[in-house]
Amino acid sequence: MSENAAALFCDIGMAGRIERMETEAIAGGVRAGLHRAPSTASGFTVEIAGGAACFAGPNSPLNKVVGVGFAGTPSTAQWEAVEQAYAEVGAPVQVELAHLAEPRIGAELTARGYRLTSFENVLGLRLRDRTWPVAQSIEVRRDDGDDLDDWLDIVVDGFAHPDDEGLPATEDFPRDILAAAVRDLAAANNTHRYLAYRAGTPAGGASLRMTAGIAALAGAATLPEHRRQGVQTALLATRLNTATAADCDLAVVTTQPGSASQHNSQTQGFTLLYTRAVLVKDPA
Repeated sequence: MSENAAALFCDIGMAGRIERMETEAIAGGVRAGLHRAPSTASGFTVEIAGGAACFAGPNSPLNKVVGVGFAGTPSTAQWEAVEQAYAEVGAPVQVELAHLAEPRIGAELTARGYRLTSFENVLGLRLRDRTWPVAQSIEVRRDDGDDLDDWLDIVVDGFAHPDDEGLPATEDFPRDILAAAVRDLAAANNTHRYLAYRAGTPAGGASLRMTAGIAALAGAATLPEHRRQGVQTALLATRLNTATAADCDLAVVTTQPGSASQHNSQTQGFTLLYTRAVLVKDPA
């Protein structure tokens, strides 16, 4: 086990800090979408016990309740209001609940008819005065210009062909809706974008957002023909170097359990901090 992995322990305070950052990111993405397409009048963000219930439009990956359980326990009336808001737009309620959140929430959701559908892992790395080498065979470039179409195409194409390692993905989104969500998340959160090249050919993309000392490594995808060639490792190392230079103290990444992304992260010193349970209640 690496020194960083052995030294990093996630308590409730750290988990709450990460969940607040995640809440701000998802809610910001929804607001960016509403600004981009004002005709999407059904979109909403509703604060609930320190987290937020978010809806960006039909079938969007941003449709979820995030961050609850670190600033009190939602009341029955709050859950009823959230469920009513989603019912009015014909969408299920999806709650991503950290296992370090208030334990009563899981029992309450189960009693309300929510069903467990999947899990996701949150991994972390304590950033110190160090650098991560990037293989010379991979060139990583910042792509922070106003035109993000090239980056968006690479990332969305990579997501459209999920890796077959680890547990299968439980969600599948139409390409245009996924592209809109990725675009809105990038626009809302002061996101740095990166493209990786092999032999001059775009091979993968990723993003980095830095908030209150936390570096969130997200949006990482590799085109199928370039996988197992070090693309994700190069993107990961580049973003860690940027975050360290910006004085972030913690880097985090969210992965599917047992996935190639989790494996790549752990080889760079990340350790599992906590797991989110995904609970869903279908509209009445």
